[in-house]
Amino acid sequence: MRRVSLGLAALVVAGGAVAAGAPAAAVPAAHDGVYVVMLKDQPAAAAVPHSARLDRTAPSVRDYVGQLGARKTALLARVPGAQRVADYSYAGAGFAAKMTQAQASTLAARPDVLFVAPDTERQGADYETPSYLGLTGRDGVWNRLGGTARAGDGVIIGDIDSGITPENPAFAALPPSPSDRAIARRWHGSCDPGKTGPAIVCNNKLIGAKVFGPGTVDAVPDEYFGSPRDYDGHGTHTASTAAGDYGVRMTVDGKDFGKFSGMAPAARVAMYKALWHKADNTTSGNTSDLVKAIDEAVADGVDVINYSITTSTGTVDDPVAYAFYNAAKAGVFVSAAASNNGAGASTVQSNYPWVTTVAAGTDNVAHHTTLTLGNGATYVGVGLGSAVPSAPVALPAQVGLPGADPVKLAQCYSKEWDPSLPGGVLDPAKVKGKIVVCDRGANDRVDKSRAVAEAGGIGMVLVNPGPNTLNADLHAVPTVHLDPAAGAPVKAYAASTANPTAALSASRDDQVTAPLVASFSSRGPAQATGGDLLKPDLLAPGVDMLAAVAPVNHKGRQFDFESGTSMATPHVAGLAALLAGAHPDWSPMAIKSALMTTANPQGTDGKPIRTDSGAEATPFDRGAGQVTPGAALASGLVYDSTAEDWDAFLCGQGSVPPSGRCSASMPATDLNVPSFGVGSLAGTQTVTRTLTNLGRQAWAGRVSVQEPPGVTVRVQPSILVVPPGAKQKFTVTFTRTTASYGQFVFGSLAWRPWTPGPDVRSPIAVRPAQVAAPAEVRGNGTTGTATVSVRPGYSGTLATTVDGPAPATENSAPLKHATGATFPLTAPAANEHVAKFTVTTPPGTRYARFATFAADVPPETDVDLYVYHAGTADLVAQSSLTGSNEWVAQDAPSGAYDVYVDLSAGSDQTVRVQTWMLGAANGTLSVDPAKVSATNGKPVDLTTRWTGLDPGRRYLARLSYSDGSTVAPTSTLLPITT
Repeated sequence: MRRVSLGLAALVVAGGAVAAGAPAAAVPAAHDGVYVVMLKDQPAAAAVPHSARLDRTAPSVRDYVGQLGARKTALLARVPGAQRVADYSYAGAGFAAKMTQAQASTLAARPDVLFVAPDTERQGADYETPSYLGLTGRDGVWNRLGGTARAGDGVIIGDIDSGITPENPAFAALPPSPSDRAIARRWHGSCDPGKTGPAIVCNNKLIGAKVFGPGTVDAVPDEYFGSPRDYDGHGTHTASTAAGDYGVRMTVDGKDFGKFSGMAPAARVAMYKALWHKADNTTSGNTSDLVKAIDEAVADGVDVINYSITTSTGTVDDPVAYAFYNAAKAGVFVSAAASNNGAGASTVQSNYPWVTTVAAGTDNVAHHTTLTLGNGATYVGVGLGSAVPSAPVALPAQVGLPGADPVKLAQCYSKEWDPSLPGGVLDPAKVKGKIVVCDRGANDRVDKSRAVAEAGGIGMVLVNPGPNTLNADLHAVPTVHLDPAAGAPVKAYAASTANPTAALSASRDDQVTAPLVASFSSRGPAQATGGDLLKPDLLAPGVDMLAAVAPVNHKGRQFDFESGTSMATPHVAGLAALLAGAHPDWSPMAIKSALMTTANPQGTDGKPIRTDSGAEATPFDRGAGQVTPGAALASGLVYDSTAEDWDAFLCGQGSVPPSGRCSASMPATDLNVPSFGVGSLAGTQTVTRTLTNLGRQAWAGRVSVQEPPGVTVRVQPSILVVPPGAKQKFTVTFTRTTASYGQFVFGSLAWRPWTPGPDVRSPIAVRPAQVAAPAEVRGNGTTGTATVSVRPGYSGTLATTVDGPAPATENSAPLKHATGATFPLTAPAANEHVAKFTVTTPPGTRYARFATFAADVPPETDVDLYVYHAGTADLVAQSSLTGSNEWVAQDAPSGAYDVYVDLSAGSDQTVRVQTWMLGAANGTLSVDPAKVSATNGKPVDLTTRWTGLDPGRRYLARLSYSDGSTVAPTSTLLPITT
């Protein structure tokens, strides 16, 4: 599995507009680096009608690009000495250039610049799944499209990844097709043979290949620099999953795994290599290169982009977001990974409404191996491999080298994984002929079996210490992978039994209930929109996917197993290509809608999809459900949206759209997407949606609603008749009845046709709130006012109290040698890149806040914040986002706190931590009215007024709300800059 953690450092804000939540401000210290600069000019993709394909060779496009180029050159000339490293004209209007931070700030202040962002490093986030997804067979999707030779024919998939292995049989030339000429006419890309490694040779399957970077990525010396060739294998895997040839025989380590096929076997592939293999077995790429890859893919004429690379949790307006905005505007469907940050709430990334965000689940085939202990107990786990007869079984602690680190020993580190361990951690004299029990942990799963094999072991039992996926990897020795419940008695037996033994059966393939949402797959609600926009969108297979890889990094194998949302994403890209081929006039959002509204929330057993930990999955786990391409192909009633809608959405989020101006504003709840999210339901709320009939026949049917527990749902009208090509608007009113405040509840809304055809189903997620109020309202000046609009979820008294305002107190310290090392949560300590400040809570304090600001540090800086009870390792809270806008808050604080700030990335510098301790109102700020009669769901405007604040300070106040007796969990912060 590829664990990915990607984001964008704080943006340098242009033209006074706020980007990614950071206030406009110059950063004091100069620092050389690469910056991505985007102009307010529209890119070429935005100059064509919605959903029209961009033709970079058209005279009008060439003229526009030339004019845009002149403006970019003139802008760059304003910062003499800056060196351009990338140019964007199609999915973005701008460039990347190496310059000083002072030069970046100069450009950011210009009114014709949308934003300036520091370049950042981003990392990369099938076995036969076509039959599982309903593509094969007499009534399968491929046959309905004319057979495998026609499935995806005429469609171009651009894969932005780690490169490609062109000689893999999954990319062999297709039989000549009438579409070859049509592809050649509209394909404007190229095939770069590369400067290192075997030359890349394209054909009518792999029609293009380009390379970008590696930029600042510290790639391994053996990487194919200057070549689109894949070293890592990640890109080859994703490209083959999306569009690998039909019926390719897979033999791995002498085992026949049958025939492989990509989702769209007749589609063409273009590879845009922008990820690079690193020594820690991850792949990374720079934002500047990734945006350039998107820009080139749009200009080259791709129809679908696969982006198995995660982005960020907290923003909808970074450079990648805007590039994909313009790609979608130009008619390109984008499939993006939800990320592999685990089952915690609000870990989902790629939270842009104009892309389709994909979560990962299991398929319906499990590779099972049985472990039999010497006491007769048996345990079934996951594994691939031959049988191992009864042999001694041992824990690593029993067979480790003297002095070995106990954590690395339990996890069976190999010498290849950690060069500081020239002999590994296992003692060959003790391991030879044994089965070793190893814990899952920091090193790769296959590294553990390699360590066992190198020490002379003959088998491995891999145990999950906590909830996690079970994976069928191709190990160096036969292996069974067990969950914690099975692993505990196995360990106990090996530890307490004289001469313990065990045996492994040969692996077998079993049909199992599917899908299960993988524990590594990131979850909603989307942090960027507070739950008003549901993410992820869909679930697709992403666990133990067997597909093509690069032999150089896979022990000479042409095919191998991989897991991650990276593997789920190309399934959706390939299926979108099938729909795009069948409906070339459909927009990317229409394709997304068809896939989402026909997705199945139930597993193969007819029951609701569950997670691999056994819990019932919610829309925050599985999105709309498991993608079901057969039903999507038959769909025609869709939720569509345009760039104008996305602009209004961005303005409603407080972001600046690519146009640089806001002519309308729309709450995320009203964006015309195929799902319903209300992150703060105060009493009642009505949202609007519009359905478009893309079919040839009139659509008629009735609504069917599964109401969230404790919430009523009223749909008007409840019956729709939509003629071909027509649109029909409807409203949905959500009203809380008995649902608890502060907890999401889930349901669904489906339009059911009266004639044969699929339902048009949408997930619902609403979170009732006692009071709905903005989390933050900003103020400026020593004297001023601000309006706060509050909506109560009840009828009665709305009382508002004020804490503060209080000025910030500042602690600062010089830090150096940022290493990116993990902060020791259980043993916090100051060092040269970590500062510690102890802060004591004054009597009467009701709210404490500790924060760092991106505006106080150079833009490439990443700092993290950790707060503990003073003198202990008792962690209160942490903030470790990418960038330097970090904060930790504590209600009703008491005693003293140790505040640690870690310089995770960036130059040597002084880092500042701001602290506010808020008590009762001090008379310098008031709210009017402080008490008012409220009506359920009816907004109330409150006016805050302050005076007499000291100039040049950062103040903070807090508004709290109650019904006169019970304080609502919702509050509004009022930061005031004087």
